[in-house]
Amino acid sequence: MIITVASFKGGVGKTTSAIHLAAFLQTDGDTLLIDADPNRSASSWASRGMLPFAVVDTWQPPRRHQYQHVVIDTQARPVPEDLKILADSCHLLVLPTTPDTLSLEALVLTLEYLTAIGAKRYRVLLTITPPKPSREAEKVRSMLTEAGMPLFSADIRRLAAFQKAAQAGVPVYGTKDPRAEEGWKDYQSVGQELLAF
Repeated sequence: MIITVASFKGGVGKTTSAIHLAAFLQTDGDTLLIDADPNRSASSWASRGMLPFAVVDTWQPPRRHQYQHVVIDTQARPVPEDLKILADSCHLLVLPTTPDTLSLEALVLTLEYLTAIGAKRYRVLLTITPPKPSREAEKVRSMLTEAGMPLFSADIRRLAAFQKAAQAGVPVYGTKDPRAEEGWKDYQSVGQELLAF
């Protein structure tokens, strides 16, 4: 399975999602993460610690190993031509977005382009959602659902554990944060949806 994580806006949890989806898919079979973002955020994350899957910083994965799953972390704001190539060459395009106005505007632009090119295999992932009692994520989810946008059932909550994981170079379950397990459960729920896709 090839999963591509893309966004027209930075700061929406794109690399965090790529890392954790790869960590989940590794529990199902050998997984490779391709860091195709010029910022090399996933490679930097991997260099600070240990991830349970292979990370390469080029579009060419190692040829000596057959991977069951490949996750591609793309650059923010891909040009329309690149977005078409990405959408056409994967099983599912994952579009992370935070529930704020600027991110949602960027998401609308992305979805308009995907509709124009006839892309069908994509799904929106709400990330960095504020904790309760805020109902912001719930409102955005309702709005996107009413607009007919395909959404993952699970949200990824805003947790300090993800920042700690990036600093340590490990998946969130490898941190000593009291809410690390909650963060991992969020991505496990998304990962199970991926496998069922």
